[in-house]
Amino acid sequence: MNDQQLLELAAKAAGIGPVLCYESARNCLRIGDRESYRLWRPLDDDGDSLRLALKLGICIVFMEEHDSVGAEHSLHGVMIIEAMDDFGTRRAIVRAAAEIGKATS
Repeated sequence: MNDQQLLELAAKAAGIGPVLCYESARNCLRIGDRESYRLWRPLDDDGDSLRLALKLGICIVFMEEHDSVGAEHSLHGVMIIEAMDDFGTRRAIVRAAAEIGKATS
């Protein structure tokens, strides 16, 4: 799945919208209407990714022995593993949210 698909499915799972478009240069979605929109950047913005995790009930699990982080949602049977750094944590959250969005399609 590419970043655009991840973001669109994650937004769907969280009920975030309306989605106007994907901005590839900033790797984000425009949310709202054409006159007043905001950029939604959970792959790059800690606040957006944390709000996404909280809204969907995604648990963050740090696995220091494997130098990785997991984003887990037991109700949906989702467990995503990424590298244990800021980017990996955000990406794990977005990937888990996208899996939830895909499951609710």
